[in-house]
Parts: sequence; C-alpha cells; structure tokens
Amino acid sequence: MADEHQFIEDGLQRSQIDEFFAEELGRAGYGGMDVAKTPMGTQIVLKAEKPGMVIGKGGKNIRKITRELGERFNLDDPQIDVQEVDEPDLNARIVADRLANALERGWYFRKAGHTTIDRIMDSGALGAEIVLSGKVTGARSRVEKFNRGYIKHNGEPAQTIVDHGQGVAVMKLGTIGVDVKIIPPGADLPDDFQIEEGANPEELVPDAVEANEAADLIEEPSEDELEELRADEAEESPEPGEADVDEEVVEEVIEDESEADADESEPESVEEELDELEEEVEAEAEELLEEMESEEQGSSESSSGDEPREDEETDEEAEE
Repeated sequence: MADEHQFIEDGLQRSQIDEFFAEELGRAGYGGMDVAKTPMGTQIVLKAEKPGMVIGKGGKNIRKITRELGERFNLDDPQIDVQEVDEPDLNARIVADRLANALERGWYFRKAGHTTIDRIMDSGALGAEIVLSGKVTGARSRVEKFNRGYIKHNGEPAQTIVDHGQGVAVMKLGTIGVDVKIIPPGADLPDDFQIEEGANPEELVPDAVEANEAADLIEEPSEDELEELRADEAEESPEPGEADVDEEVVEEVIEDESEADADESEPESVEEELDELEEEVEAEAEELLEEMESEEQGSSESSSGDEPREDEETDEEAEE
C-alpha cells in the first residue's frame, strides 16, 4: 500500500476508535485518547474524568473494551492505559459533553453557556470560546457564541496549543451542535513577551551588544575639524554670481539656436507645399484635356455613321 493510502487508513481507523470510545465511555467522562503502535502491540492511552467506571469491577469493563477493539478494528494486541484528567474544566471534550447534557436536561442555552465558560476561566484558562449552532430557541436555526479571554483561530498555534472538543445535544426541535475551544494555562504563544528587570544584555543578546560597542569605537569629529571641512567646501564651491551669469548665457544661446532652426524650417516647408500644389493642378489639367479629346472623337464618329443612311432614304423615294 502506498504511503498516502496508509496515511488515510490510519486516520480513518483513529476516528472510528475515537467514536467507539465516546459511545462506550460517555458516562465516565471520556476526554480523548492517544494511539501509538509499538513492536509489542498497539498502545492506547485513555483520558477520562472517572477512571473507575472505565476499568469496571475487577477490570471487567476494560477487558471487554480491549476484546472488542481487537475484533472490530483488527488491532494487534491492544493495550489500554487509563489516565485521570487532572482538571476536567480545562478539557474541551469533557466540557462539550457536559454542556450538551445540560441543554438536554432543559437548561436555557444562555445560562448554560455563560456558566460553562465562567467555570473554564476560573480554572485558569487563558481564553475560551463556546459556539452553539442549531435550533436553540425556535424553529429557525442560528448560532450563538460565548467568548472569554484570548483565543487562536488559525495557524500552527490553533492546531498545537488550542484544545478543541465537540458535542451534540438531541432536543425535541432538533439537534444542537456544541463546539468548545480552550487555551490552557501556561501555553507558550508566539506573540507573548516578558519584561525582565535587572537582566544582563550580554547574556540575552550578545550580538546587539557587540554592534553597539563597534559603533562607539567610531570617533566623532571635533568642532575644529568641522570648521576646517566647512572652509574647504566654501573655497571649492564657485561664486554664486558667476554661476548665475553662466546659466543665463547658456539659456540665451539655446533660445537663439532654437529660433534660428524654426525660421529655417518654415520657408522650406512652405516651398515644398507650393510645389506639391502645382503638380496636383497640372495633373488635373492634363486629365481634363484627355477627357475633352475623347468626347470630341466620339461625337465625330457618330456623325459620320448617320450620313449614308439619309442618302439611301432619298434614293428609295426617287425610285418610287
């Protein structure tokens, strides 16, 4: 199997195992899992709010789950390790299930949302967001959001730092989706900064310290040296009167040359236009003469052709 297909198969199997645990361990406060394949078998770490309910009396429940995992998903020697969640109010999966159960029991959505997000922030979270979507109060579906603190929605921090959980509340009018995002306390965000008092700059930013020392080594010129430089610049620069005179002379010369060029070009252009007009007039006169000659020739030929016909008519009359 290609690597791409294997990757897809592993992701599909992981999601199916997660759904199986959510159905079997919903009452135990299922809070997620981690799957790792080892040479000894498949290691699964379960997070639950009540580990005792997951294990069962004498390990009966955990053995049943292990057996079903091997049969349903073809796992090689699955080994399940159950861990208790230290702070359930900071686990997004557990919080989403709690909020969905509260809505199913008849809690008003606004009261349930504010109470849940307040408990999250009281537990020390840096930020939280709860989104309820569906037929919350009437026949028309809508979306309600509850925000507290600081939350990341995209980028690498949203995938690695933010804890994301979802739940579903089945109501009479329809289902309501519950989406919870939590940033746990102590999360290292990329845009965080701290101000340290009494810190040694050489230990934190040695490159910047070396650059500042190199800049200090460059000596600034004294006042006497500055005055000498100014005097040298004044001597080298030309007098303002001479510079102005030269510029004026140059401008006048340029203007004279441009005017002379314009005067020379204008007569030449007029003569050329006259020559062209004369040629056009001569050509038109020749065309008219040719047309007149052609017309005269045509009239003469027509007159010469008509005279014999009159003589023939007179001869016929005489014979009669």
